[in-house]
Amino acid sequence: MQVVRRSRHERHDSRADEWLMRHAADHGPIAALWHARQGLVVPRTYQRHATFPDACEALAESGWPVSVRQSGGGIVPQGRGILNLSLCYPHAGLPMDHSETAYQRICEIIRTALSDLGIAASAQAVQGSFCDGRYNLAVGRRDQARKIVGTAQLWRRMPGGREGSPATQVVLAHAVILAAVDCELLTERINRFEALLGTGVVYRPDRIASLHTLAPSPADPDAWMSRMEDTLARQLASWPKAMD
Repeated sequence: MQVVRRSRHERHDSRADEWLMRHAADHGPIAALWHARQGLVVPRTYQRHATFPDACEALAESGWPVSVRQSGGGIVPQGRGILNLSLCYPHAGLPMDHSETAYQRICEIIRTALSDLGIAASAQAVQGSFCDGRYNLAVGRRDQARKIVGTAQLWRRMPGGREGSPATQVVLAHAVILAAVDCELLTERINRFEALLGTGVVYRPDRIASLHTLAPSPADPDAWMSRMEDTLARQLASWPKAMD
């Protein structure tokens, strides 16, 4: 599988997702490891709140601009210490029949990489964490679980790249990896945005964890980020090309 490593200095840009999906439709599986500048990313459903524009303005003034993404899920942070993995590949069949497989696939890739780094993780929901779902990756079990990775996905039917060629169903599975972050700060920023929207939703900082604090031996945050990215890149490069 082709693995692209890049830094996005701007806010979340849907054009990068479109490029990955077009590439997957024309050439097969591709993965991107990337970083984005500090901010919050929300699904389109957040725009239904009447106070959304004012809330975005307030967060932008404090250095946390808000971007809207195409995939589902909930609010997620971006910025220093966060590593993103976008896994994109063509898939035959209806999205609803294969969405769980897509989540399981990206979770297994990351879980294996973490195991190589001495961290045991499993897919599970973590009540009280931001953007909670069954396909988080977390450490610990049940009431003691702490989220370390959040996932989302987007399916699209891409037109054939050449005249007369059939359309291709493509899935983009995305993971936000809390590699070396300040859990208190991230949660405070997210909670402020939810409060400005008036949702009544409050997240707990003790329901997430930064991976660099879970390493078997003390880890410098920047060094850990590089090691995490290198380990994931090796895992992705060895992943089978036949994704279905």
